[in-house]
Amino acid sequence: MTDRWALAPAEDGGVDVAPLGPDGLPAGPVRREPDLAGAVRGRPEVTRWVWRSTAEVYPRLLATGVRVERCYDIEDAETLLLGHEGRSGEPHSAALARLRGGPVPPDPPHRSADPGAQSPLFEPQGSARLTLDELLAVYAEQQRRHDRTERPDRMRLLTAAESAGMLIAAEMNRAGLPWSTEVHREVLRELLGERYTGGGEPRRLAELADEVSAAFGRRVRPDLPADVIKAFAQAGIKVKSTRRWEISGIDHPAVQPLLAYKKLYRIWVAHGWTWLQDWVREGRFRPEFQAGGTVTGRWVTNGGGALQIPKVIRRAAVADPGWRLVVADADQMEPRVLAAISRDPGLMEVAGRETDLYQAVSDRAFSGDRGQAKLAVLGAVYGQTSGDGLKNLAALRRRFPKAVAYVDDAARAGEEGRLVRTWLGRTCPPAAGAGDGAEEAGMPQQDAEEQAADGWVPGYASTNSRARGRFARNFVVQGSAADWALLMLAALRRSCADLAAELVFFQHDEVIVHCPEEETDVVVAAIREAADLAGRLTFGETPVRFPFTTAVVECYADAK
Repeated sequence: MTDRWALAPAEDGGVDVAPLGPDGLPAGPVRREPDLAGAVRGRPEVTRWVWRSTAEVYPRLLATGVRVERCYDIEDAETLLLGHEGRSGEPHSAALARLRGGPVPPDPPHRSADPGAQSPLFEPQGSARLTLDELLAVYAEQQRRHDRTERPDRMRLLTAAESAGMLIAAEMNRAGLPWSTEVHREVLRELLGERYTGGGEPRRLAELADEVSAAFGRRVRPDLPADVIKAFAQAGIKVKSTRRWEISGIDHPAVQPLLAYKKLYRIWVAHGWTWLQDWVREGRFRPEFQAGGTVTGRWVTNGGGALQIPKVIRRAAVADPGWRLVVADADQMEPRVLAAISRDPGLMEVAGRETDLYQAVSDRAFSGDRGQAKLAVLGAVYGQTSGDGLKNLAALRRRFPKAVAYVDDAARAGEEGRLVRTWLGRTCPPAAGAGDGAEEAGMPQQDAEEQAADGWVPGYASTNSRARGRFARNFVVQGSAADWALLMLAALRRSCADLAAELVFFQHDEVIVHCPEEETDVVVAAIREAADLAGRLTFGETPVRFPFTTAVVECYADAK
């Protein structure tokens, strides 16, 4: 009996399924089942389902109470393989056309989430439907393409991890983050004052706007940067923007109310009453998590601003009665990943302790100056190679030469337009042939702040070799960290499978599990074990450790 089956929805509403052998080829007859849930529920022995798109299939299964242990996502694998082959940006849904050598149609346009309505993930993309025979042909070819990669074992692990991430994202989308509308409204009243009818600014914003205008001696719209810049100019002060770092040091009575206004205005617009109405339903905040939504593999959300929730608004993220939120932050993840991928003996030794890594680096290379050590490590990762950053980098290079050489080599490859890969094989697109932006590169359009977290999309920096070199330097670390995080999440999900606990939130280096109070100790231990296992699976046996700071709280804001 085989534990791997292929599945393809049929046009008549049924599904075709077939068992697969160890070689990925059919190991039995194709069977037509009348419905998707019945086909999967009736085969509990199957541990991995091969299908075209998790986004097409899995939300429909979850809606009927059916969960699967593992899957292989054909479209996601196609994206990873195209990137590895230096063809990033080609349509990931056109694997069959590419296999047959015919014209390659574009991917269907990505649709934004519709707040308050059913997620578009629940709607199958009929234009990209594959029959079971077609799916099996593509799957077999993808196995051969995996064999042709630089490190087939690592690439297969990355594909499996990314497919697991797709399952986890769908499960988190369905579960939602527990959210108290009452607490949220109370926070808004405390910060913003009364809400006026007609959608106008709430009382506190109106008061601050009046203070700004009074300070300038004329009516000024603090929500319009051009109006503020003009007002400063009329006061004899030249500014290029209204960003905090530029105006906070200016000696003018408008500055403080202006900064207060900008802070509250962002909360009102991004997480105010309209956001609450749009994104919180049945006591849950449900953004649309998308695994691997950026070039580096970091997750994004399609709307809702889930990855930029201000701490004051986190007060509304409250566990259910008798339950708790287990909030876990990976400690100093980037330098630990750099130690693992560079195999620098000194940095691996430092990263093998569950203590403050920056302090340990400072003791070895910066005479105990932790601040300088942190700047040096982050400068190496993010490419700060001028001024004090250059001096700090030189000191770091003397003590940890292999670590600095690793990111230097990546930067050089990026500047020269060569392919740069994470430890498992996720590939940064070359400068040549990159699209003109995220959309042409096959990336969904996300919240601007979330895309900016990665700092680069294909096409944007392709005309600037130094900028692309900086991104490539960062890519090998951030991307490898994203690979590790996927395996950590997969291991944690498996540990929680027999518990009532559910994964409800993830961003880069933070995960939240919602669980009954009596399960918290088990979940905390599971997070620690998942991090250790992911470290071994991703990077092999190294002394590097990936500790978490974990808080068990009723309210998300109390975690940090």
